Amino acid sequence: MSNTKTVLFLEIVGTIIIILLGSALHFTYARSGNNPFVGFFSAVNESVWEHLKLAFWPSLFWMVISVLPLRKLVNNFFSAKTVGMYVMVALIPAVFYSYTAFTNESIFAIDIATFFVAVIIGQVVSYRLFRYKKLPKAAEIIAITAMILLAIIFIVFTFYPPQLPIFQDSITGQYGV
Repeated sequence: MSNTKTVLFLEIVGTIIIILLGSALHFTYARSGNNPFVGFFSAVNESVWEHLKLAFWPSLFWMVISVLPLRKLVNNFFSAKTVGMYVMVALIPAVFYSYTAFTNESIFAIDIATFFVAVIIGQVVSYRLFRYKKLPKAAEIIAITAMILLAIIFIVFTFYPPQLPIFQDSITGQYGV
């Protein structure tokens, strides 16, 4: 299998894994008996913010799994993966708030489709950036820093969320755990 086909195959596998893990993470906090450690990675309520973790953490997991087989085959591994994750995390609320501005309500099927499409687009962005010319090493360091920063923000805001609509549970009206 050529390098291009190998990379494409792994990114398709990664897309499936991210979608499956993200879907599972929607339920793991409640099923864990509201274990705070599980809350780091799982949706702890029905806020838009908590649903972003369903794309981010599985993407980070896939990045860690795929670094060994992919890093030598592609350019800009960490930059590409970080940009892909940020695209996923940005698309979900952008689509949600855009369509709910017209419908005045959340539509479950659109929310699920948005998650799937955001993951696919994020993975496509990563794949495309893999093929871009090699960026300076500083770009990889900045990307890793941005990824770590987002992980920290997800953990902190799970327990200490700002009192903004994106963090408010749509069912209970509460914030965080």
